[in-house]
Formats: sequence, C-alpha cells, structure tokens
Amino acid sequence: QVQLVESGGGLVQAGDSLRLSCAASGRTFSPYGMGWFRQAPGKEREFVAYISWSGSLRYYTDSVKGRFTISRDRAKNTVYLQMNSLKPDDTAVYYCAADRTPNRVAAYTNAGEYDYWGQGTQVTVSS
Repeated sequence: QVQLVESGGGLVQAGDSLRLSCAASGRTFSPYGMGWFRQAPGKEREFVAYISWSGSLRYYTDSVKGRFTISRDRAKNTVYLQMNSLKPDDTAVYYCAADRTPNRVAAYTNAGEYDYWGQGTQVTVSS
C-alpha cells in the first residue's frame, strides 16, 4: 500500500503561481510512475501531467504545456507540480496518483491505470 498526501493548494489570482506537493509513504521502495489529475465542479476527472519513475518521461495535457512542470524527488518520496501563469480554468481539485507501471509510454492519461490516489487539494484561481 502507498499513501499519498497532496498539499500546496489555495486561492490565487490569474497569472499567479502555485507549487503542489504529493508526499508518498508506505510501500515507497517500489518504483512508481506518478500522475497529477484534476476535477472541476460538474466535470470529469482529467489528466494533467505524468512523470515516470526514472524521471526521463514527462507528459502534459495540452492546456498546461509551457505553464506547468512536473518533477519528483525520489529521496524525499515527493512529486511536485509547479503551476505558473494560472488561469481561472485551472480551478479544480488536484489529485496525485501512483502507477505500479514505473515508466509508462502509453495510457498515462487513463485514471484507471493508477493504483493509488491522494485525497486532493483545492486550487482556485480568481479572475
């Protein structure tokens, strides 16, 4: 089992930045790919970003490319999502997720491929 705890959300203005963190505990000696998803009110959960166990594979949804950066610190068992130039459309609950496939080259946008989820952190961007 892996426990994931997100932090770093908050209320910001358009154009501001936030850094989300996702701390993993439990069976962290196993290699995991990590993803960030988000869910806005009345909408389905959507993929935001993915980073492989090696860190060499990173993918983003088109709407955040050039603004968001995913990274990980394996020594700290933590994954980050740096979010710059935030827009009101980025408002959502952000979730991190762990995937037992450590270096995924396909299907990383599919929430069903992930094995563990955090409880989410709210990000609200005002205009």
